[in-house]
Amino acid sequence: LMSTEVASHVARYRLSAADSKFTAQAFAEGLFSAFGHDPLIGIKEFEGEATFVPATFENASLELRINASSLSVIDKVKPKDRDELERTMRNHVLEVSKFPDIVFKSTNVTLGRIAEGRYRARVIGDLTLHGVTQNNLWISGEVVVTDGELRAKGEFPIRQTDYKIKPVSVAGGTLKVKNEVKCAFDIVARMSDMP
Repeated sequence: LMSTEVASHVARYRLSAADSKFTAQAFAEGLFSAFGHDPLIGIKEFEGEATFVPATFENASLELRINASSLSVIDKVKPKDRDELERTMRNHVLEVSKFPDIVFKSTNVTLGRIAEGRYRARVIGDLTLHGVTQNNLWISGEVVVTDGELRAKGEFPIRQTDYKIKPVSVAGGTLKVKNEVKCAFDIVARMSDMP
C-alpha cells in the first residue's frame, strides 16, 4: 500500500527534443586545415522522462534514449566536409546500423536547493553507447522547476575508447579527433499525466 501511495505522488516530466539543445563537442588534433576548429555535433532526436516526488525530489530518476542516426554536424563547414564527417560518424564511429540507440538510465539522483525553484543536480547512471554500457557516469548541472515545466542545464565528458570507439581521422587525414568528447545540454521537459 505504501509503495502505491508514494508512486501516485511521483511527477513525470517528458523530455522535449524540439525545445532542447543537446550537443557533443569533438576536439581536433593534428592538422585541421579542413575545418580550422573543433566539430560540434547536434543531438537532434531523443526521448525520455524525469520523475520525482515534488518538493522532496525523492524517488528521482532520469531515462534518456537517443536516436544515434540523428546526430549531425551543426558547425558551418563545407557541405563536402559535413557529408564526410557525418558519414564517418554514423558508419564507422557510432555504427548506427548495429547500435541504433544511445541509452542513459540513472542509478542515483541528488538535488540541492540553490534558490526558489532552482537546484544543483548530480545524476549518476549507466550509459550504453556503441553497444557498450559504462556504469557510474556522473552528470552535474542545474535544474529549474516552474509550473509544469523542468529545465536542466549542464555538461559531462565521455571518452570514446571507454565505449570501444576508435577516434577517427577524416578529410583525408587532416582532421583527427581526440578521445574525449564534451557533451552539453539545455533540456526542457514538460509534466505528463500519463503513467
